[in-house]
Formats: sequence, C-alpha cells, structure tokens
Amino acid sequence: MQMDVFISINDLTKIYAGGVTALSGVSLEVGAGEIVALLGPNGAGKTSVMRILATLAKATTGTACVCGFDVRTHAEEVRRRIGYIAQTIALDPVATGQENLLFYGRLFGLTGARLRDRADSLMALFELESVANRQVRTYSGGMKRRLDLAMGLLHVPKVLLLDEPTNGLDPVNRHLLWDRVRALAREGIAVLLTTHYMDEADVLACRIAIIEKGRVVASGRPSDLKDALRGDIVTIDFIEAASARRAQGLLEREAGVLQVSADTTSIYVQVVDATVTAPRVLGVLKDGGIPASRISFSRPSLDEVYLSATGHKYDARGGGSAAAQARRS
Repeated sequence: MQMDVFISINDLTKIYAGGVTALSGVSLEVGAGEIVALLGPNGAGKTSVMRILATLAKATTGTACVCGFDVRTHAEEVRRRIGYIAQTIALDPVATGQENLLFYGRLFGLTGARLRDRADSLMALFELESVANRQVRTYSGGMKRRLDLAMGLLHVPKVLLLDEPTNGLDPVNRHLLWDRVRALAREGIAVLLTTHYMDEADVLACRIAIIEKGRVVASGRPSDLKDALRGDIVTIDFIEAASARRAQGLLEREAGVLQVSADTTSIYVQVVDATVTAPRVLGVLKDGGIPASRISFSRPSLDEVYLSATGHKYDARGGGSAAAQARRS
C-alpha cells in the first residue's frame, strides 16, 4: 500500500540578503505516520527549511508542498494543515495553561464544547492536567514545551513541524516528548523535526536527513546508514595533532583498512574486522614510533556516518550524542 506524501520538498534553495546561502538543493519527503529528522549542527540550514514549510519565509528557488498545496501559492491552505512548534516557546505567561489553549483554539475557529474537550484531551495527553489552572509563568521548562506542543495540535493538523523540540529539556521531559511524538505518528500525522542531538535522531526518527552547510549529505533509515559503513571503527587518540596526521598517512595503506579520517588529535579507522586488523594497526604505530594515548573499538554510529559524509567530525558546539561527547573528553 502506497503511503500518502504529506511533505514534499524538491531542490529547495534559500539565499539571504548579502549572498548568504542557507539552503542549496534540499529535497526530501515525509509520508503519513512518518517521523523524519533533519540532523545537523546549528547553522546547517534546518530552521530555514522549517520556516519555508511554515510559510514564514520564501524559498529562493525550488518547491515545497504540504498535503499537495504549494507553500508559496496556497499559504493559507498550508497553515490550516500544519502545527508548527518553533524553537522559541510562545505562551502568555500570566494566563493559565488552559487559558492559553482556549485562546489559541479560538484563533483556529474552534468554539464551545468542541474546543473545551479538545483542550482537556491535550492537557491529559501531555500530563498537564494537574497544572491546567496555574499561570504558565510557574511552569517548568518541560511543562512549557509540552503545552507549546499541545497548542500546535489543537486544530488536528496533518503535519507537525518541530524545530529543536527537546533543546534544553531534562532527560525525563525529553523521553516523555519522544513518546508523545511517536503516538502522534501512529495516528497518521507526518512529523518533521530538526535536531542537533544524534541520539534523538537515532531512536526517534524513521528516516533522517543529515544536513551540512545547507545540503543534505546523507539520508535514509538510521540503521541502513550505519550498516552501509561496513566493519568496525577503531578510534585512536594522540597527544599531538602531528602524530595523528602521521598515523593517518601510514594506516591508509594498511590491508584491511577501509577508510581513515582524522580530527585534530584523533583518527578513526574503519576496518573490516577489528579482531584481525587492530593488532596490525597497533604494530604499524609501534614500528612508526607513534605512541597513542587511548584506543577504543565500536560499531559504526551516526557520528561515523556524519564523519564519512562530510569528511569531518560532528561539531560539539552544535550538539551530538552523549557517546560522541564521551569520546571527546
């Protein structure tokens, strides 16, 4: 059975005043019931995609459609069908959570019992019933984000756009939000989210598109992207960058080594089988008089997918998985 395509982006470009290119030929689709993640560091172009889909910005070239409606020529039809949750939470702090929902619902033409029932069900879904009559200024960050998401769902959209939805949330609220997003996808909503957390993209998304400097450099199911990197990863840390460069040059010619990437004082050696090749790798370093400070082994992760696709490691200032940050420390 063919899945309905709710988001269709084709060769999208965005060039801002001054010639700054935010997007360069981005294409992707999101179907009903899918969760697709745009993964990349801050400044990669993720928010530009979301703002164009939400009709808040216009593409320079290319097309974007939501539920068959072009975002440029049928903006009003698009807005009726999307729930857009921006990075900045937009709530009235002196109103209660319930009052925020009711006010927002009226903007979409909901009234009476229908509006109240919808607001009550969303407060329950996001576990906010106990604070429904409290002023929003008393809410925690996690409560505010959940209320923000509830407001975006009041009008029962077919498409949900989430721009860095869990940024700054504690682990409990993060996982709660993940669970609610999964439940919405099971109901048939198409979800497109942006994130700079690799673990979030890995566990939450059906498919991911890795975006780097405005371009999609890799896309597919997380498992398929990792499986495409055959073998094991040997990570070797050195005291000096010069040692890492020397080691890279030596190991690139070693049998059983598929690829070697360097990042300042570390190298990442993709090998067919670490149990066979790792001893040879260590022998090459010993014979070359290049001492290593630490060596570890792992299966390919999204960090390695990103490294393979871009030629450099994921920027820690843009986020990344806990595992990646642990390797950097």
